[in-house]
Amino acid sequence: MKVTIVGAGNVGATCADVISYRGIASEVVLLDIKEGFAEGKALDIMQCATNTGFNTKVSGVTNDYSKTAGSDVVVITSGIPRKPGMTREELIGINAGIVKTVAENVLKHSPNTIIVVVSNPMDTMTYLALKSTGLPKNRIIGMGGALDSSRFRTYLSLALDKPANDISAMVIGGHGDTTMIPLTRLASYNGIPVSQFLSEEQLNKVAADTMVGGATLTGLLGTSAWYAPGASVAFLVDSILNDQKKMIACSVFVEGEYGQNDICIGVPCIIGKNGVEEILAIELDDTEKALFAKSADAVRQMNDALKTILI
Repeated sequence: MKVTIVGAGNVGATCADVISYRGIASEVVLLDIKEGFAEGKALDIMQCATNTGFNTKVSGVTNDYSKTAGSDVVVITSGIPRKPGMTREELIGINAGIVKTVAENVLKHSPNTIIVVVSNPMDTMTYLALKSTGLPKNRIIGMGGALDSSRFRTYLSLALDKPANDISAMVIGGHGDTTMIPLTRLASYNGIPVSQFLSEEQLNKVAADTMVGGATLTGLLGTSAWYAPGASVAFLVDSILNDQKKMIACSVFVEGEYGQNDICIGVPCIIGKNGVEEILAIELDDTEKALFAKSADAVRQMNDALKTILI
């Protein structure tokens, strides 16, 4: 199985490292426009092989899409990262042209690939990739919900003082500081609702911390985070390549699901060898439905800025 990662920055390189270390794919290609950058990252990762025991072949190329031919999955991380004080939405004008060009180039050499979009604003970039390529909706996936849910589970684990891997929790809605919806009502610790352990005030704080999880790290680091985003992409790619059919919150194209149409937004999906194999219908309460509708409206407003690019 072959995976191409376009963009060898912190997120792309971390994704390549996790995929290689875990043996998720037999081959990983890193591609970047900066001369020698992807080659250097790939060589650095390969020099870990003898100490960590992986056998994945990792190579880097400078803007040569022919080397990506035959990729089963292509991950698009390219674009500028957020800077302190910058929202994901402010990135749209810059990153839209990059994502559209990358998607078109990879399909020339891997026409049957599944595309995973990481570039921000992620829901809008996922919609752009879908509309500009004309691919079936199951083959374009935005990874934001996987990352947001991971952060949600982390904050719940800190509040509970329990292992994050014992906690089941999900974030739906747009991948933005004001549009994501941590489903505290449905979160559980080994099958027991977390509301039995945490007060409403504590749960509200966990939800608030989750929603600004990316901005918090940007403020601390001076740039976007990369370890958790890279690992979240690898988690998603693993479910595709190995047909694991995991339930993962992903930004996908909806046609009536959750009362929305013609946008890409985070919803619970079954992810397998065909990409998005099913969108799961979970029963939301009235408050959650209202929040989801508000989130969808915000995502749709950002998509309006794409009209000149898509024409």
